Amino acid sequence: MADYCRRETVKICQEYLASENHQIIDVTKHGSSMTLAPPASLPGVLFITPEVYPLLKTGGLGDVSAALPAALREIKVDARLLIPGYPQVLSGLKHKRRVAEFTAQPPFPPSVLLSAKLPLGTSGNVPVFIIDCPVLYQREGGPYVNAAGHNWPDNALRFGLLSRIGAILASDASPLAWRPHVAHCNDWQSGLVPAYLHFHQGEKAASLMAVHNLAFQGIFSADTVAQLGLPAASFHINGAEYYGGMSFLKAGLYYSDHIATVSPTYAREIQMETLGFGMQGLLSARRNHISGIVNGINTADWDPATDPDISRNYTANKLAAKAANKRALQRFLGLAIDPGIPLFGAVSRLTYQKGYDLILQVAMQLTEMPGQLAILGSGEAMLEQALTALAKNNPGKIAVCIGFDEKLSHMIEAGADSFLMPSRFEPCGLNQMYSQRYGTPPVVHATGGLVDTVVDCTPVTLADGSASGFLFFDMTADSFLGAIRRVTIAYNNKPVWRRLMKNGMAKDFSWRSSAAAYRRIYLSLLS
Repeated sequence: MADYCRRETVKICQEYLASENHQIIDVTKHGSSMTLAPPASLPGVLFITPEVYPLLKTGGLGDVSAALPAALREIKVDARLLIPGYPQVLSGLKHKRRVAEFTAQPPFPPSVLLSAKLPLGTSGNVPVFIIDCPVLYQREGGPYVNAAGHNWPDNALRFGLLSRIGAILASDASPLAWRPHVAHCNDWQSGLVPAYLHFHQGEKAASLMAVHNLAFQGIFSADTVAQLGLPAASFHINGAEYYGGMSFLKAGLYYSDHIATVSPTYAREIQMETLGFGMQGLLSARRNHISGIVNGINTADWDPATDPDISRNYTANKLAAKAANKRALQRFLGLAIDPGIPLFGAVSRLTYQKGYDLILQVAMQLTEMPGQLAILGSGEAMLEQALTALAKNNPGKIAVCIGFDEKLSHMIEAGADSFLMPSRFEPCGLNQMYSQRYGTPPVVHATGGLVDTVVDCTPVTLADGSASGFLFFDMTADSFLGAIRRVTIAYNNKPVWRRLMKNGMAKDFSWRSSAAAYRRIYLSLLS
């Protein structure tokens, strides 16, 4: 694994980007003149998603589903959402109107298509279609699991309906006057859209399959293919078949016209066995049709100059006020009020994938440097218990809050000196971008979107003004601890630390570049 990280992730896709046969798009290089197709016309895009902020969010996809369509509409792409009618969605949208009905086609129950707009100010007033099917979506619990945390037993049917209606609206079978040119599918929950479109005999939109995390693949029994109305021909190694079962995601990857991932490095990593999760062969075969586009962040919600959730607002030109946020965070969490030692923050799901076993291994050495640690998150019970015990045994040095608190997450980004993200793999990641925007240089593992968005602090990058954080390359406690030690050295050199803070705060992590890159892909599909 160590050799893999050094050899494969640090190069940041340079070989592929230089190759004539590989078309991974690197939008971290802002101002790129790369054009996939001449701007012939502005496409209509149906953005099919299982969740969207602020109505319903379980992870980064909810943020993307709100921000990307809004950014696309700002550059005159007619993006509209399609989402299941969960209780939170129906109650959170006003002025809904009925625009179509779908009769029962077993196993799919009847449903009604509603139209509304996302709230202005959160997502740019984006039009949204809602599938109102109470028997499938009107339930207590989450969108994918019940209140006990178990997958809904009929998830194949629930998201099969989302895919089925998405494909209908993206074809000449649609009951609507508006027709999209591109069906933009997101993760396994809409992975059958490209398959349904592939087997549709009439006119249809092009399809793009966006992979936010390849680890979630929507795998069901083989008989699901026939149950959901897909032809027997689709149950094939060149199709939806996956080790004897069927996979929604594999169907999307195989049948879509183009594939997008959420960073250039992740686009390369998933073509290899280590992070391909069994689909590396298919993805490698389709490498000419894969683009890696780094997500943006909501720069209105995440702005230290205006953030209402932090103690004092500040900018790159008024960094002295950041110290007040550190004091406020230390006081709030019961940490010792000490401006002279670095305070490390972390906000995440507490999972093995996120590297929290490494945090547990280095925590005591971190405090001895000296340093402090503030953690917010929830996840695997074993990690929750171990972190809670660690904080209990180290009062004033380590604070752990189990759960999620939006205000506290902002307080940690503003009040911490450095942010820890030791993820084993990270398709894109958001907190490393929040951290840089808040002048909180992150420590990240050199993988996926982390290596695409954080520039390691070295004498060379300090001299050229690009340094914005600290990378470690081996997924070991020693390598991670080495990066943390580099943080403490830089922290005690105030001119260097100030330069690091300003470098990160000067970066543009808005959705503008990402939206423009997606627009180029849409136009290439039309041509």
